[in-house]
Amino acid sequence: MGLFTEIFSWWSGNTWGTRFFTWRKGKLVGEDEFGNRYYVQRSGVGPLGVPARWVTYKTLSEASQVPPEWHGWLHYTVDELPTQERYEPKPWQKPHKMNMTGTPQAYRPQGSILGSGPRAKTTSDYRPWTPQ
Repeated sequence: MGLFTEIFSWWSGNTWGTRFFTWRKGKLVGEDEFGNRYYVQRSGVGPLGVPARWVTYKTLSEASQVPPEWHGWLHYTVDELPTQERYEPKPWQKPHKMNMTGTPQAYRPQGSILGSGPRAKTTSDYRPWTPQ
């Protein structure tokens, strides 16, 4: 990450403020396959009455990049670190795919403004107002 980006943008990952806060208060507990790093509050408790947990993203700050096992740990669903347990993904869990909203690969159902084809009819379909 470039110095300019780190100073002036919050959406591209680590900022100087985040880096300083993490250096002062955080203890590194693990890293996932995307290079995201996970931290726990070194001492004391956070606003929930337990030590705070957070992630610093390797690239863009996008929450969908957090794998399921780390998501559970970040949200206090599980107490054991994914690095300390054998996590077996469920058969229905798919590999990560970045959120495509706002890109040409975004989901556009048939009949939407940017989609192709006519909109599907519904039981109480819309009827436009016409003056009488």
